[in-house]
This record gives sequence, C-alpha cells and structure tokens, in this order.
Amino acid sequence: MYLKFRMVMVCALLPIVTVLAQDKPEVTIGGALRYNYNYSSWKEGHQKRGGDFGLDVFRLNAKANYKKLSLDAEYRLYSTDFGGGMLKHGYVGYELNDNSNLQLGLTQVPFGILPYNSNSFFFSMNYYVGLEDDYDMGIKYSYRKNNWELDLGFFKNAEELRFGSNTDTDPSRYSYDVGSIVIDGETVLRNKEVNQLNGRVGYNWGSDAVAHHVGTSAQYGGLYNLDTEELGNHYAFEGHYQLKVNRFGLKAGVAYYKYNAENPLEQGKDLIAFVAYGASYMVAAEAYTYTAGASYTLPVNWEHISSFTFYNDFGMLDKCNDGFEDAFMNVTGVMVSAGPIYTYIDYAMGKNQPWLSPEWTNGLGAGNPDAEWEARFNINIGYYF
Repeated sequence: MYLKFRMVMVCALLPIVTVLAQDKPEVTIGGALRYNYNYSSWKEGHQKRGGDFGLDVFRLNAKANYKKLSLDAEYRLYSTDFGGGMLKHGYVGYELNDNSNLQLGLTQVPFGILPYNSNSFFFSMNYYVGLEDDYDMGIKYSYRKNNWELDLGFFKNAEELRFGSNTDTDPSRYSYDVGSIVIDGETVLRNKEVNQLNGRVGYNWGSDAVAHHVGTSAQYGGLYNLDTEELGNHYAFEGHYQLKVNRFGLKAGVAYYKYNAENPLEQGKDLIAFVAYGASYMVAAEAYTYTAGASYTLPVNWEHISSFTFYNDFGMLDKCNDGFEDAFMNVTGVMVSAGPIYTYIDYAMGKNQPWLSPEWTNGLGAGNPDAEWEARFNINIGYYF
C-alpha cells in the first residue's frame, strides 16, 4: 500500500518537476576558429613570398532560451587591420506563436535571399554595398506559414559604437554601413543611416526533390549628414529567385539602390562612403546589382570528409552615373566538409572590386577605366564548435 502511494505521488509530482525544469534558461556556447591563406595577383609581395597565411577570425556564439524568450549573439575577434573585436549580431527574441516571432537588437536586415545571397567565402556583390548579410539596430517581425515568408523591420540606425553628437560611424564592424572616409587628410561624405524601414515577402513551392523560392524586398530610410546637419534619404528594391533540384542549387537576384545624401555642395551627391572591417571606401550613390550563383553538392565517404560543394558566384555593380566604370566579381570554388571543419577553396576574380583588385578606395565608386581583371587564390579553414 505504501509503495503504491509513493508511485501515485511520483506520477502526480512529475509534471510539476518538468515545468520547474523548463523554467530554467537553456544556454548553448559555441564558436569557431578560422585561418586564411591568400595569394593576390596585384600584390608584388605575394608574388615574391608566395602569399600570406594567418588568423582570419576567432568567434564566440551564445544562444539561450527561456520560455518564449531567446537570445542569439556572436562576437568576433579579427586582427587589428581588419577591425579587431566586433559584435556581428546580438538580439533578444520573443516567440509570438508557432508561426511568428520578434527580434530586438542587432539583427539581420531582411533583404534578398536569406540567410545569404551567395555560396562562397566572399559573398556576392550585394554584401559590399550593404545589401547582403547586413545587421542593424532595431526590431524585426518574422512570419512563416505554409508557403509564405514575411519580414518587417524598423532599424533606428546601424550598430552605434560612438555616441557623440557629431561622431562618425566607427568602421570596426562586420557588415557594410554608410559612414565617412578620409581623402587627402580631410574627413568627407560624413553620413549616417537612420530610421530605416524594411519589408520582404517570399513564396515557396515544389517538393523535396525540386523546390522553388521567389521573393521581393524593399527598404527606405533617412541619411543624416554630420556636416550640413540635414536629412537625406536612401531606398532599395530587389527581386530574387532560388531553385534546388536534389543536389543542385541556383540563386539569382536583381537589386536597385539610391542614396540621396545632403552633403556639402563641394562634395557632390554621386558618391557615398561605406565602412566595415576597420576601413572605408567609396561607392556609387546609385546603381543596379546583378547576382547569380550555382552550386552542386557531392557526398563522399573519404575518412573524415563527407562532402564537396562546388560553386560559382557572379556579381556586377551597374552604376547609373555614365562617367563611372562598372565593377565585377566572379568566384569559383569548392567547400569541403569534414566533421566540424569546413574549408573554402576559392579562385576569386575582380575588376574594380575593392577586395579582389588594387582599386580599394574608388573601385565601387568612380572606378578605374584602365582597371583589369585581377585574381585572388584563397583558402579559408575553420573549425566550428
């Protein structure tokens, strides 16, 4: 009789114990350590010493869940020349129901193909003009049900690291944002993104073997100039398509953007400055981007290696100013998956592309009419934990 009573009490108390256990936050810590080798055709030193091999990034990831609340943050440590330490993203989430949630903080701007509009280590042309894998400070609503995707966001500003009344945007950041640039010892094009609205709609159809996705995005926001203290604006639109046929994948998109900055008269309105990774460069204030990427995953069983993903990503910045030279990039490569180790082996080519040619300051701006295609052979090795 006593044993039976104990069993009844255990069964009665079990749901209560379970609920109490769920009241405790669940925390997961992870991260990655990545190294990078690169050999650039336009760097004479690389030709003499066979390129450079060094630290890419050490990062820490933290995720937590508590009832309907969640946290997701990632902090990265790059070398000093690439900006040093920076928060890639960090937000608090709230699950409204099974189909929708809110995110508050430094969260990904909903624009284009998510989470990436590319396959390679170098992303697509959109990334370098702030339209891919961009993170800003604000609030975002996401809805997923049946075949539909809907994202709405309001972003007060890009990640703010300097809180003075007239301070320039700090370039120590992961994603590209509007900022300032020093030309001939003078800081010019001193703009900041403010009060930005974003909307994105996507639709999915097909089967596990053949899946389609089509979507469109729009954003509109203010552009505050620190010298004139006047407010301009900027906006962008994009349409994209994504296809998956078994192991084959295709991504394609067309975007248009325009920045109407209230710069001082002598600085004009044809150029805008972008900042990230501790440095600045100029970008055409109005342009179209065309991106296309194809991939194929080949499963294998070679010791620790489980798959090879072959890809090619192409991008073009079609500048609306007839006096500017367009920019191009093409990345052919393979990602090797081996347990927790992922290796990107890329042959990246660029023309008037800051990261893939010698045209750093003006490549995406006015460009160089005498620019030629340059190449960068790149190997990125990362252990993810």
